[in-house]
Amino acid sequence: MNASARSGLTPNQAGTAWPLARTCPFQIPGEYADLRKYEPIARAQVWDGSRTWLITRHEHVRSLLADSRVTIRPAALPRLSAADSDGEGFRSLLTMDPPEHNTLRRMFIPEFSTRRVRAMRPGIERLVDDLIDKLLAGPAPADLVAELALPMSTLVICALLGVPYEDREFFQERSEIATRVGGDSESLTALLELRDYLDKLVTAKTKSPGDDLLSGIIVNRLIPGEIQHNEVVDNAVLLLAAGHETSASMAALGILTLLQHPETLAEVRADEGLLPQTIDELLRYLSIADGMRRAATADIELGGMTIRAGDGLIISLGSGNRDEDAFPSPDTFDIHRSARHHVAFGYGPHQCLGQNLARTELEVTLGAVIRRIPTLRLATDVEALRVKPDATIFGLHELPVEW
Repeated sequence: MNASARSGLTPNQAGTAWPLARTCPFQIPGEYADLRKYEPIARAQVWDGSRTWLITRHEHVRSLLADSRVTIRPAALPRLSAADSDGEGFRSLLTMDPPEHNTLRRMFIPEFSTRRVRAMRPGIERLVDDLIDKLLAGPAPADLVAELALPMSTLVICALLGVPYEDREFFQERSEIATRVGGDSESLTALLELRDYLDKLVTAKTKSPGDDLLSGIIVNRLIPGEIQHNEVVDNAVLLLAAGHETSASMAALGILTLLQHPETLAEVRADEGLLPQTIDELLRYLSIADGMRRAATADIELGGMTIRAGDGLIISLGSGNRDEDAFPSPDTFDIHRSARHHVAFGYGPHQCLGQNLARTELEVTLGAVIRRIPTLRLATDVEALRVKPDATIFGLHELPVEW
């Protein structure tokens, strides 16, 4: 009996249809467990009919993300959505390989360093307290996504980049559409509109710089000729979209997860020193970002399989974070496990630049909610919550709560 038959997977020429449907806030698609066990390096088919490799084991995920024989250049990659560029027009940290990537990354690293984020923390704490004040002064039930998680992450990234917060409705909507997985033609239009918006903003800041990250890059890197205008714009698109979507989704889902585990919630409330390890376990357990696009530039032998030069790869961070060989009882939420080797932020040279900021946003937001709203509870059934199954960043549309 072959592996596919044992697992219940249907063997076919096209392979597993990807993305796999995720409908539960707390669990990644169940098919990943079968794939890890029987076909850890499997054939998959994406929305446009093209075939690629799907990588699901933790050790393979880390190995390939750190492998110099694997590229992130768009022209070589599988297209997971209509917005994915198939050329070299977009010039961001997520379209460049080392050493070019390293040069560009070094320009942005200082703004996301531990020291810089530590200096930002008091401002984030004041912001979160203000948002909770407004939440508590308003009616219940309230939507914790709209009233806390999304404004928190959006205000922080707007202040950092120098993007006008009053434009949030436009860029939040464009970002949400642009990051949908699949063949939605609106996703490419939304991406181009977001890029045009930031192109105009960078042009304005070049004429009149402010006191923000983009202005600093313009003054210190663009004007001296170390970086091109389109590179500033494309990285601004990346930072703005990822900077508000990911932290907002993690904050809302993190609070929901703790509400569903009252004993753990009580433990963290009694000892906020547990917050850092709680955040790591939430990042592993929730795995809101899943498929990383890559391609092989040379033949790679992995797990008894040969990945040929030119083959596309979808590297599943979510499956890697639920790998039994890396995390015993992986479907259990356990803040006392060793979870620091999770791959929620990726791995290797393209590991998330903003992870220090994301951790701080989550620690501050979850800590304040736990401390200040001890009677917080879900105002609906978990089954009634609407999720975003077609989004690159998994999340909730809303989180109704009362207290």
